[in-house]
Amino acid sequence: MTAKIAYIFPGQGAQLVGMGKDFYDAEPLAKDIFNKANGIVGYDLAKFCFEGPEEELNSTTISQPAIFTMSVAVLEVLKAKGTIEPANITAGLSLGEYTALYAAGVFDFESGLKLVQKRGQAMQAAADASKGSMVSIIGLDQDKTEQLCKEAAEGKLLSCANFNCPGQIVITGDADACKRAVALAEKYGAAKAIELKVAGAFHSALMAPAAEELKKAIELCEIKPPADVAVIANVNAEYYKTKEQISQGLVRQLTGAVLWQNCMEKLLADGVTKFYEIGPNRVLTGLMKRINRKAEVVNISSVQ
Repeated sequence: MTAKIAYIFPGQGAQLVGMGKDFYDAEPLAKDIFNKANGIVGYDLAKFCFEGPEEELNSTTISQPAIFTMSVAVLEVLKAKGTIEPANITAGLSLGEYTALYAAGVFDFESGLKLVQKRGQAMQAAADASKGSMVSIIGLDQDKTEQLCKEAAEGKLLSCANFNCPGQIVITGDADACKRAVALAEKYGAAKAIELKVAGAFHSALMAPAAEELKKAIELCEIKPPADVAVIANVNAEYYKTKEQISQGLVRQLTGAVLWQNCMEKLLADGVTKFYEIGPNRVLTGLMKRINRKAEVVNISSVQ
């Protein structure tokens, strides 16, 4: 089995004030990408990335285009300088899947950023229209987590949203059901249950209106099937082969669970020996430590 390189890209929640500023200041290419992004989204996205305020940057409508833009800027600088080995495979957590598709040449920067902006707006609108939340459950397996969801739901919507790594599953659904899950988690043997600071119940049926909006936007987007670089899908841990699969996968992702642990285990099984996490923060590097301690992950989130 030949050694393979994978680029992995973070999703919403990885943002932090100041992200990308060192690249913007040091690299004309990064500056160009941020300036181009400002023109596409129609406001000063770079300013939100570099200066905040934090609560604005954390909003779904801004954090999604911000993370995508910062990740692309870092990626393009690394490629231009030749400081990174070419990828055989890309993957991204939730929102990060858009950066992964961009990195594999599936769509260009403008198309990707417009899709991401639309996604953030549609998710925010769906969140505003429904009362939802998300909770990170630490220390339970899938069966126990599903039992917890069943009991806490009390007839409302509550399901698994993200299978991140062993012992970390995020659940999503009705806000009151989420609160009940936090209260009941200890009874099921969870080490911790943390309500997440998110706008709504992402990766649940409450996002169906957003999925409809996104579907329309994707239909207008020029998408090429992956050619030289494989991309693995969040929704089923399988490689995308066709334009139709990509369109369906991105829409399904909004209302379905993200199988991150499965995706990473498949890449390891398929011979990936080195992962580059490209974008803000170190979230995916941390998850990989719990998926497979021996996997080599190089995190690149700053010029240093």
